[in-house]
Amino acid sequence: MKIGRNDPCPCGSGKKFKKCHLGREDELFQEGKSAFSEEMGRKITSLPEVSYGRSREIIEALDVESLTGTCFGVRFIDLHSYEALNVTDERLSNRKKGGSGGVMVNIQKTAKSDPDNIYVAITPSIGDSVLIHELAHVLDYLAGSKLMPGLAKPLSFELGIPIEHIEHPYEFGYWLKYLQEKFQVELDADDTVVAYLYEHGMLIKGADIAGQNGLALKTRSDEILRFLSENSSEIDALICERPGYIGSRVKKTE
Repeated sequence: MKIGRNDPCPCGSGKKFKKCHLGREDELFQEGKSAFSEEMGRKITSLPEVSYGRSREIIEALDVESLTGTCFGVRFIDLHSYEALNVTDERLSNRKKGGSGGVMVNIQKTAKSDPDNIYVAITPSIGDSVLIHELAHVLDYLAGSKLMPGLAKPLSFELGIPIEHIEHPYEFGYWLKYLQEKFQVELDADDTVVAYLYEHGMLIKGADIAGQNGLALKTRSDEILRFLSENSSEIDALICERPGYIGSRVKKTE
């Protein structure tokens, strides 16, 4: 079951979903109105915990409770096993089958069966940059913008702005930089751009995204695009040899 942006909000306020609980669906779950079944949650939370890449090292070194003021733990599960459950997740449909990666599981899916943990699905070959990217989403959700990743597509489509501008708010950038510096991670090309935008104060604040002021968000997005264009040479020099960069102009020596 999916809730349309213009459908009445399930909370009963009488407002459209986009003007009420969109981006705060966890509150609907707490009120007992979630569209996700408890059976689905049990299937996810029963998947065995994994420790791919540096996941165990990094999560054991993070004091999530101290950093966020919450009591949530973080559990890693196998992404391919998560995909096999046929759970609804737009990010999975866009992911290359058999590739490397990770996704933070929507907390609504697991809150009934395991309210104490947030789940992150990862592949055995996950790299450090992807790993801290997903953990930055976790920290941002707990102590940042409080926006759930993977829910930005409808707003992006409606406003005609890149989904990345909504999916990666300013607060996400803060946590990405924190994790990158703490664990000495070489960011991939995409995250290098996010970090660059954060350092120059160009990422959109979470409160502005949650407020869904279309004109303000479109204006801010246009500013980001203009900034990227004006600084394209510097950005290209930063990312041209980073993992994930396509079309590098740097000649490789034999």
